[in-house]
Amino acid sequence: MDTVKKVADSITEQTFVLMPKDLNGQHRLFGGQLMSWIDVLAGIVAKRHSQHMVVTAAVDNLQFKEGAGDGDILVLIGKITYVGSSSMEVRVDTYVESLDGIRRTINRAYLVLVALDENGKPVRVPRLELVTESEKAEWEGGKRRSELRRQRRIEGF
Repeated sequence: MDTVKKVADSITEQTFVLMPKDLNGQHRLFGGQLMSWIDVLAGIVAKRHSQHMVVTAAVDNLQFKEGAGDGDILVLIGKITYVGSSSMEVRVDTYVESLDGIRRTINRAYLVLVALDENGKPVRVPRLELVTESEKAEWEGGKRRSELRRQRRIEGF
């Protein structure tokens, strides 16, 4: 029998305070630092879902919507949006949180990770039980993104 998990089973949230070491020459959040945090968070989400070691196979989409600066509180939230046989699509949203707790989106990323067994070979991941309308919509988007990735591979991208 296949294992089934819910999106909520692997949602992960991390919080950071931006410091000078995280900034670029314009005193704004260095994009490479954010990309690193996103990759780590996506890996945790995928590992929680699959209960296996994982590797990042693709960064499918990474949209910088706004910047952030020294002292800002950053909140990253990751969740599974789509699964294949051994692959998982993870959405990571990044927010700047103001002192009154209001969050504004500064980045959204979709990554694809693959679960590996102890020999480094792809292994089947749990199916995903979709509970909310939002989860169902993300799944449909994930199916479309998966097909686009497959088409790009055929075309040599």
